[in-house]
Amino acid sequence: MTNADPARRTDPAVLPGPSRRRVLGAATGAGLTLAAGLPTAADAADVPLLGTYDVVVIGSGAAGMTAALTAAKQGLSCVVVEKAATFGGSAARSGAGIWIPNNPVILAAGVPDTSAKAATYLAAVVGPEVSAERRQAFLGHGPAMISFVMANSPLRFRWMEGYSDYYPELAGGLPGGRSIEPAMLDGNILGPELARLNPPYMAVPSGMVVFSADYKWLALAAVSARGAAVATECLARGTRAALLGQKPLTMGQSLAAGLRAGLLTAQVPVWLNTPLTDLYLENGAAAGAVVTRNGSAGLIRARHGVIVGSGGFEHNAAMRERYQRQPIGTEWTVGAKENTGDGIRAGERAGAALDLMDDAWWGPAIPLPDQPYFCLAERTLPGGLLVNAAGARFVNEAAPYSDVVHIMYERHATDPDIPAWLIVDQNYRNRYLFKDVAPTFTLPESWYASGAAHKAWTLDALAERIGVPPAALRATVNRFNGLALTGTDTDFRRGQSAYDHYYTDPAVRPNSCLAPLWLAPFYAFRIVPGDLGTKGGMRTDARARVLRPDGSVIPRLYAAGNASAAVMGHSYAGAGSTIGPAMTFGHIAALDVASTARA
Repeated sequence: MTNADPARRTDPAVLPGPSRRRVLGAATGAGLTLAAGLPTAADAADVPLLGTYDVVVIGSGAAGMTAALTAAKQGLSCVVVEKAATFGGSAARSGAGIWIPNNPVILAAGVPDTSAKAATYLAAVVGPEVSAERRQAFLGHGPAMISFVMANSPLRFRWMEGYSDYYPELAGGLPGGRSIEPAMLDGNILGPELARLNPPYMAVPSGMVVFSADYKWLALAAVSARGAAVATECLARGTRAALLGQKPLTMGQSLAAGLRAGLLTAQVPVWLNTPLTDLYLENGAAAGAVVTRNGSAGLIRARHGVIVGSGGFEHNAAMRERYQRQPIGTEWTVGAKENTGDGIRAGERAGAALDLMDDAWWGPAIPLPDQPYFCLAERTLPGGLLVNAAGARFVNEAAPYSDVVHIMYERHATDPDIPAWLIVDQNYRNRYLFKDVAPTFTLPESWYASGAAHKAWTLDALAERIGVPPAALRATVNRFNGLALTGTDTDFRRGQSAYDHYYTDPAVRPNSCLAPLWLAPFYAFRIVPGDLGTKGGMRTDARARVLRPDGSVIPRLYAAGNASAAVMGHSYAGAGSTIGPAMTFGHIAALDVASTARA
């Protein structure tokens, strides 16, 4: 399962820059040299001591801040170091869905979940490549983590009602879903620290307070009474907040701000603009971190543990080239731009095994000129279909987003699917929100100029513009239209899973996923393998301890979030399968540090 390649560990393209000469690295003995094959570092005395804490946490995303909050409440002194000038990482940019089975929020809402159902479902989704012990650690600690966060921060959560598990037809799956998201938070509680919150991936419309669960209805606001009602409620929330002088935060902004507020109350310092240079080991055990602070290298000692929650490597082109399939790049991800694998590479130098490095939290994306757009509702709404370079359908467009990209890669070598094209008609555009473009409104000219979007009055002309065979595209759309009229997709089974119907139009019958394309002009949107971040990293055990290739533990070194190999393996159980485990294993790591410190 490991993707580490020992022969390539000294590849200069994936190592830190010149400052590595002044860092401390992974070594046995006194811990003053880097791992074999890397340059010798300066003596520890040459690096100023910046402080000593019980726990040093790397990264201020959901994993790192949950770990730090837990450590503080366990009576441990703690510092969080963050590479960026802002806190929150990719979590702050996200919709902040959190997948935690059997959690107190969904149980209070009447969701019929049990620990047995959850275990059965997760085992079916993930399979044997992730140990039962790690799966059980996540399921066992997740509900308690949510309770802990609510007890020690201003965060409260809402059930994302109806957002199905991604494979609800499997044993233990729930069509109504297990995902939760943060309730609205008033940003005023952070005072001046609010200015240092990492901004969202997509801003909420001005004057509105919008939750993740609202977006499925906002997309339908022009054609659905419920959609219009949800839009009105979002505006009313915004009006109420303005009248009360609040600075309303939802989704990832709420999650990151709430965790930061908890750290402020617990008096945990968060050092921004402080990138990790390397891990510091003594006698083979993690004993601190070398960071760059105010332009100079310095050492932060850790008495009891180092918890790495520094995110993935989605913005490191050399690492993506080394580990992942082609075509790949850093321009299609929506992860935080600072995520360049620093913690993962430091862990590998310390002797950590790496797993799942070929994978990511994939999703079809449109490479718009300003930033990639991660498609959710747009590819699922009735009246659209995906085609490949041959002009043929190749996937259930409404399938879980990670599955769609996995299929794109699996087929690409023999039947090119990258880029693919989302084909829709004017009827679709008249009915549904597309990204932030209202129905009937014209798409930005920059989309067309960049090649991300194309428009034509006939399917043949559209095919010419996107370089697919016109006859093939015409035949594909004709067949799709016939299937849509019957309501049964015999080719790819779109609409057979309850999950397929989440981002769809209930007014369309007999299958809310399917509608024919018939009204010119027609549109094509370029689809590439986007991602929310990479999912490979350090191999860890059920206690979030980092493991060597032989299975032994690197003492006092822990990892959580996208710096660690995901407990979801190559799959994706439900909305929030990134953040839920990240927070849970950050919590587990800090509890283990505290338990070891007391022993």
